[in-house]
Amino acid sequence: MRKIIGIDPGSAGGIAVVDDSGRVVEVAKMPDTPQDILAFLEGYAHGSSVAYLENVGHGMPGQSSKATATFARHCGHLEMALLALRIPTNTVTPQKWEKSYQLGKSSDYGKSAWKNRLKAKAQQLFPDIKVTLANADALLIAEYGRKQEISHG
Repeated sequence: MRKIIGIDPGSAGGIAVVDDSGRVVEVAKMPDTPQDILAFLEGYAHGSSVAYLENVGHGMPGQSSKATATFARHCGHLEMALLALRIPTNTVTPQKWEKSYQLGKSSDYGKSAWKNRLKAKAQQLFPDIKVTLANADALLIAEYGRKQEISHG
């Protein structure tokens, strides 16, 4: 069975894996080190896994240059692990996957209110999983990826 990996990069992000039917296989907060990232993803290297990696494209507004560089390096670790493990990867902007859930625009809400809307949507879609702010986006990205795979499969 195909596994779809949703990745919300960054130290406060997470990784979620769903199968073709939308069942959650695994969900975790973002691994701490490049070795931990590789170890997590290795379990999905064999078979027909595909990854959907959120492409933020830049640092967060207000971040220091050091924080932006750290984030970019972390994204590079994720990309290299996926490449080394030969897991096909699609990048998706937050605007694109968020729009698919028809929750409005993030600019219409404060950051905290928007994050809570996303968390509530993940809780609705995955009632059997403990959804947190750390894994909500990854779950929604994985489900977005699953829908893409179905429509293009």
